Amino acid sequence: MIIYPAIDMKNQACVRLTQGDYDQVTVYEKDPVKVALRWEATGARVLHLVDLDGARSGERINEPVVREILSRVKIPLQLGGGIRDSRGVKDFLDLGVSRVIIGTAALKNPRWIRDMIRTYGERIVVSIDARGGMIATDGWESLSEVRAVDYIKTLASYGLCRIVYTDISRDGMLEGPNFDMYEDLLGEVSLEIIASGGITTLEDVRRLREMGLYGAIIGKALYDGKMTLEEVLKC
Repeated sequence: MIIYPAIDMKNQACVRLTQGDYDQVTVYEKDPVKVALRWEATGARVLHLVDLDGARSGERINEPVVREILSRVKIPLQLGGGIRDSRGVKDFLDLGVSRVIIGTAALKNPRWIRDMIRTYGERIVVSIDARGGMIATDGWESLSEVRAVDYIKTLASYGLCRIVYTDISRDGMLEGPNFDMYEDLLGEVSLEIIASGGITTLEDVRRLREMGLYGAIIGKALYDGKMTLEEVLKC
């Protein structure tokens, strides 16, 4: 299982939101580049970057930070948040981002996301952000009437091979992942699933690995010192 240390960016700082609430922001480091270099030095194989401003407004406020991280680290990184058109996908892939993560735009433009998957293959990852099994959009601020599992099956029919699945109710709460939900997903879809939201302990990591998850994104637990990246990688 691949471990993805998370770097969530807002106003060019490294932050964490609680349950996706933009009014509940904790700033952990004013320079996300320092965080990226620290995770790389610790042994991370890949980084998970999220442009929270982009996810909310579509504005690429944090692009200069992404560019600097790309110029300073040698490990791959995947980026999500605010990538809503073909130009955005191409721009970031051309910059050197290994994979782009698409959320709201994929749901709102099914023909477009199908074309992106056919064009870029495994470099496209779709973010499934859900609350109560229903898809959330627009930086988690709107709840759709689309069932997550139905949507994932549609994406699989387009040829998508990998998703990031976040249970918003667990994100930033340090209460553990929704294991039952991941078990249900693994039983219904064949895509590679990257777990996100609520991963707090080494036991959480071990259990996700034993279940067969492709990867796990860890954020708040690392920043709050609940566990270290060294411990996670060793387990």
